[in-house]
Amino acid sequence: MAEHRNGTRTAPDVRARAGRRGPAVRVVALALAGAGLVGVTAPTAGALGTGPAGAAAVGEARPGTGPGAAGHGPHRGGVDARALNEALEGVVEVGGASSSLARVSEYGRTAWKGTAGVGDVSTGVEPSADGRFRIASMTKTFVATVVLQLVGEGRLGLDDSVESLLPGAVPGGASITVRQLLNHTSGLFDYTEDPAVKLDPETWLREGRWRSWTPQQLLAVANSHPPHSAPGTDWYYANTNYLLAGMIVERATGHDWRREVERRIIDRLGLTGTSMPAHATGIPGPHAHTYLDLPGGPVDVTEMEPSEMDAAGVGISTTADLSTFLRALLGGRLLPAPLLTEMLTVAPASGGAQYGLGIGRLTTPCGEVWGNNGSTGRGHNSALYGTLDGRRLVAVSTNGYRDTGQGWVTSKKLLATAFCGRQPATASNATPTG
Repeated sequence: MAEHRNGTRTAPDVRARAGRRGPAVRVVALALAGAGLVGVTAPTAGALGTGPAGAAAVGEARPGTGPGAAGHGPHRGGVDARALNEALEGVVEVGGASSSLARVSEYGRTAWKGTAGVGDVSTGVEPSADGRFRIASMTKTFVATVVLQLVGEGRLGLDDSVESLLPGAVPGGASITVRQLLNHTSGLFDYTEDPAVKLDPETWLREGRWRSWTPQQLLAVANSHPPHSAPGTDWYYANTNYLLAGMIVERATGHDWRREVERRIIDRLGLTGTSMPAHATGIPGPHAHTYLDLPGGPVDVTEMEPSEMDAAGVGISTTADLSTFLRALLGGRLLPAPLLTEMLTVAPASGGAQYGLGIGRLTTPCGEVWGNNGSTGRGHNSALYGTLDGRRLVAVSTNGYRDTGQGWVTSKKLLATAFCGRQPATASNATPTG
């Protein structure tokens, strides 16, 4: 294992308001044996954006076929550690993060991992590349996978109504299907947009940071508002959908949705750094701290009561665990092919979001990839994407700090660098959905 450390720069003091240059970047590059890093197959032309949105052809990305065989798809040219190093620095220096960490996996093995910034401004310690972080809306991909597993077991159907599964839970539930919950076309109001939940940073610190919510209380908040749209007519990202998905899992199994995620995914895949807390306020194990940049100075908000996110975004994980999960999912280990196809069927109403069932399609300069991203809205940001065949995956955690307006731009550049094997001239125009 080769280890590179940029010793010419010092860790940034995020207490400085100006854009000081100086994050320490730690990069670990792992040389993989054989010719695995070059000439890896890419998704088919349809999945690369040359065809209409719809069902992804799960079985079409085969060795020696498609654009990747000619070197024109994602993961072209192997892993460029230097370019990844620079892109990761940009997330901190240009994007305004206090820290960021990322991992590129190839054939299920780590090809590169790195960190930038500081994990704790009080000590200046580097973040751990193997540290844990809040994954926010990437939790939805775990929950959607469990729901689809229950569909495969015949316990419920994608076109079952919410009313038939959760009688009286939401007004108009007879016209809303499980599928519409998972792909955000139910039209239900997003409870996180209610003023009681969507608090400005200082109000949240005073009144919301330690507030405990039950799913029923959050659902009542959503139900106090009229629907955004009629079911199936528009794509509207609503965390309420996954609040209900978690309730459906409990109704179908008799167990809390967390237990089912643990049993069916976390334990099955051996994800030792992944958890779905109910009310635990801290992040277990090594982790970088998260800060809010307020007029009086930075405030450490690493610890928080997570229950307002529930099944929509309460998860904690690592880049290694997330990569293992997505590779298993796209590789058909968690869902049979017909249900994986359902999951990768982009909702026509989702437009540029290109969203399926708890997972989305993102365009990079050299092809399309699948995954999700997340944000707690309190400084924790993350992204996880992989090629359709699951051969190359990229997981990123970023703790935002200064709002430079370049956070997602620099993260897209990092993702594009990871999949293209070089610094791209431009990055994707897609916007985050988490």
